[in-house]
Amino acid sequence: MNARTVPASEGAASVDVRVLSIKGPSGPLAARLYRAKSRSTGLAETLLVFFHAGGFTSGSLQDNDPCMRDLASQVDAAVLAPTYAQAPDQPFPAAAEDAYAAIADCAAHPRRYQWSGKRLVVGGIEAGGNLAAVASLMARDRGGPPLAGQLLIAPMLDPGLTSCSMRSASAKDVDARIASNCADAYRDYLPRPADRFHPYACPLASTRLKGLPPTLMVSLADDPLRDEAEAYVAKLLAASVSVDTLVMEVPSGACSLADTNARCRASSDDKAFAAMAAFIASVS
Repeated sequence: MNARTVPASEGAASVDVRVLSIKGPSGPLAARLYRAKSRSTGLAETLLVFFHAGGFTSGSLQDNDPCMRDLASQVDAAVLAPTYAQAPDQPFPAAAEDAYAAIADCAAHPRRYQWSGKRLVVGGIEAGGNLAAVASLMARDRGGPPLAGQLLIAPMLDPGLTSCSMRSASAKDVDARIASNCADAYRDYLPRPADRFHPYACPLASTRLKGLPPTLMVSLADDPLRDEAEAYVAKLLAASVSVDTLVMEVPSGACSLADTNARCRASSDDKAFAAMAAFIASVS
């Protein structure tokens, strides 16, 4: 694993950032490890592996950097942000397999990630939220690694785009482009129609959610994705999975797949950070 320190000029000076390389199924995956300087001595007790937004087709570590610095400064955990395969060049299941490979490598080589190996949490936002949910399913189905929790922020969970909030968005001029972008993203990520019903592409379609880790679901009130988040929470609760929820009030039109950082900015709020920090503490 190669590592170097990201210059302080690239972000907040209160967070140390190291650039890493993870062994992925189809080649190395770039990643960044974030640790608050106030908590950077010794090995972290908790590692949060967090997947970026971008509708499965875009987004990068640099795009995600400000959000990850903010997150790492607020939670008592080291935060690892890996890359993953992007469609249409690498459609499903490439990104899902990359996500699973990232958490598996963290569990197999904890000291590489300045982590004690005690508690592993997976998280993500938008398309990254899908991958976090999928990584949890894969870890359960493949016998590990054990996860202490999953942190899902405005996740994309339903390629069918059938929720009321998504259909309503399609009928509104201000939100129609968001719904259209979401459809385009899934079209690139899931070119084979049958894959849209696979639980590793559509967690909401899964009929077996028992055994998943405790979950924090952060949704955004004026987001076309909000209803699928609520539907997933209901299914998790029915499967006896512990779930905490937070619904964030954001300005109309603040959520957009055209801007990979829109949902990050919308959820970068003291209330959201407090919920994330409390969740990390609770699974610890």
